[in-house]
Amino acid sequence: MSESAVDISVTRRPGHALVTMAGTLDSWTYRDVRDSVIKAALDEHDAVVVDVSALAVPAITAWAAFTSARWHVSVWPDVPVILVSADAVTRATIRRSGVTRHVPLVANETEAVAAIGVGDFRRRARRVLTASPASVGAGRHFVMDCLIAWSRNDTILTASAVVTVLVDNVLTHTRSHPTVAVEAVGDQVTIAVSDGDPRAAVRHESADSAHTVSGLAVVAALTRAWGCIPTAGGKTVWALIGPENRL
Repeated sequence: MSESAVDISVTRRPGHALVTMAGTLDSWTYRDVRDSVIKAALDEHDAVVVDVSALAVPAITAWAAFTSARWHVSVWPDVPVILVSADAVTRATIRRSGVTRHVPLVANETEAVAAIGVGDFRRRARRVLTASPASVGAGRHFVMDCLIAWSRNDTILTASAVVTVLVDNVLTHTRSHPTVAVEAVGDQVTIAVSDGDPRAAVRHESADSAHTVSGLAVVAALTRAWGCIPTAGGKTVWALIGPENRL
C-alpha cells in the first residue's frame, strides 16, 4: 500500500497567508498538514487562510488536524486560522467534524478576508544566530535593540532573562542554529526561539534535582505564559511577557 501525499503551497497576501492544499489528508499526511498551518501562523502573518477545496479527507476525524494547529498557536501568536472550501458538501462534512467550533469555515477567500477583521498592530523582528556560545549575548542584544526601537524599555530586563534561557537551551540540548523572534502587540511582548530539534521543551524537575532550578522554571516564573510549538523542522519555544512581568 503506497503512502498518500498532499501538496501544500503558501502565498503571502496583504494581511494574511493563503495556504492551498491538494491531495489526501489522512494518517500519513496529518502532521504535514498541521505543521504547515502552524508554520504559516509563526511566519509573521496576521492571519492564515487555508483553502481545502482540493483536499480529499477519507476519515472525518482527520479534519482535527486544523483544530490541533489552531490549539498550538492559540496563545501565541494567536492569529486567526480560517478554512475555505468552495464545495457545499465538503463544508457540511467539516461542520459535522466539529472543527468549526474552533476554526471558522467560509466558501471563498473573499469571505475569509472579511472574517479576519482588524487586529492589534504588531511589531515583529527575527534573527538567525550561530550555534556558538556568543549567540547568547547576541540574542540579548538583538532583543534589547528591538525593544528600545519600539519604546518598550520597561520589558528589557525580563525579555533579556528569557531569551538568555531559551537560546542557552538550544545550544545545550540541540545542534541547531537558534532563531530568535521578538514581537510586541498591545501591552504584551513575546520572545520566541526556534531550533531544528523536534523534541519538545519540558521542565526537568525531580526530588533528586530539587537544589537546582530549571531554566524553563525561571521562564515560567518571569512570564505570563510559555509554550512549545512543533514545527516541520523542529520546534519553537515562546514566552509571553505582560505588564505584570516587568522587573
